[in-house]
Amino acid sequence: MENLNQIGLEQADSKQVAEKLNELLANYHIYYQNLRGFHWNIKGVHFFQLHAKFEELYNSALAKIDAIAERILTIGQKPLSSFSDYMRVSSIQEANGLSGDKETVSATHANLTTIISLEREILSMAAETGDEGTVGLISEDINENEKTLWMLNAFLS
Repeated sequence: MENLNQIGLEQADSKQVAEKLNELLANYHIYYQNLRGFHWNIKGVHFFQLHAKFEELYNSALAKIDAIAERILTIGQKPLSSFSDYMRVSSIQEANGLSGDKETVSATHANLTTIISLEREILSMAAETGDEGTVGLISEDINENEKTLWMLNAFLS
């Protein structure tokens, strides 16, 4: 019993899952900030359409950030909470100076592809350790992100 965390999962397994969840958290924070910048700075004939879509996406990302951090806490670990940590851990880079429709949507597509790839790693790891709570959280998010990726692909085609 002393190897189990507060919800009955192996502590060592939860620590590994939390490390990956922290990586996802960091990537989501940079993705979120990129979306905010795109929302504020978008220009061109698709302004109204993309201004609203970027707001929708960053609001969704903000909710996911909270859910990921709370899951890390639930499995007995500590979420990253500084922007310097997010920048150090994230694979997604800041997107500065983008304001055109194709470039902002392409950057969003690339960021979301990175997130989905990481989520698939977490899904596999969590399933192997019997962490159904993380599996549920990540599985639902993958489904939503894949649909968004499909829509971004349609815009770019």
